[in-house]
Amino acid sequence: PGMDHDRYAYSNLFKRKPVVWPDQARIALWIVPTLEFFPLDMAAKAVKPAGGLERPFPDYWNYTLRDYGNRVGFARIFRALASRGLKASVAMSSRLAERYPHVLEEVNRLGFELIAHGIDMNHIHATGLPPEVERQWIGQCLSTLRRLSGQPVKGWYSPAYSETGHTLDLVAAEGCDYVCDWVNDDMPYQVHTKAGPLHAMPHAYEISDLQLFHFYKYKPAQFVEQVLDHFDWLYREAASHGGRIVALSLRPWISGVPHRIAAIEQALDGILSRDRVWPATGAEILECWKAQQ
Repeated sequence: PGMDHDRYAYSNLFKRKPVVWPDQARIALWIVPTLEFFPLDMAAKAVKPAGGLERPFPDYWNYTLRDYGNRVGFARIFRALASRGLKASVAMSSRLAERYPHVLEEVNRLGFELIAHGIDMNHIHATGLPPEVERQWIGQCLSTLRRLSGQPVKGWYSPAYSETGHTLDLVAAEGCDYVCDWVNDDMPYQVHTKAGPLHAMPHAYEISDLQLFHFYKYKPAQFVEQVLDHFDWLYREAASHGGRIVALSLRPWISGVPHRIAAIEQALDGILSRDRVWPATGAEILECWKAQQ
């Protein structure tokens, strides 16, 4: 009752069976660096991705601002994670993997999981997109990333969180196990599709750098404060309601700049100063959760 679709059933978080993470951890720390490719010739569309190019062609100014993340910013974020022994799930446009092979090589070298993030930020999955075209887009993205990385690529994150009424069915049919587009929970839950069960992972948008830095215009200290407030509340809640997940979504063109990377490191250090934190990939977190359902 109250639902306007049949993708999942309503469930009260606080009445669910508590989840136990490895080593009795209270928090599963899921870090999602998001590497996006914004084409220089982005078409004008009804749904525009955050950070999309908007000035008259050729918009070199916005293009290069975004490209900074794929040339410089990603390395700062990866270094911050690797130096702390942290795992990550890297969401990547398939076109970026083709054009910047050294970035994909670094993902594999560090042992990070790869999540499919569409073809590029110009391929938006919106109402009006024919199902056969969307099927081709999703298949092309996943096959490219799987071929170039050698990874199974079981996670999907649509460009700009965009979906049609067919996206979940098509993603599941291509062998994905989870999606990052549905942000209405603090824990995973099962989603029904025509191709079988899929899972929504809690990709916390409200503490992402996109929301806090890009849209809310937070100062670095405010970003650190909000991330740690988010973590502290879930850490306390986990003591009585079972394990929780803290997902931190980071875009190199936003967080990998010199005046913000220190805030990312401070937030990570604040989280890691507490015991019973389990850094894990999205696939690892989901498998642990599924084993207890």
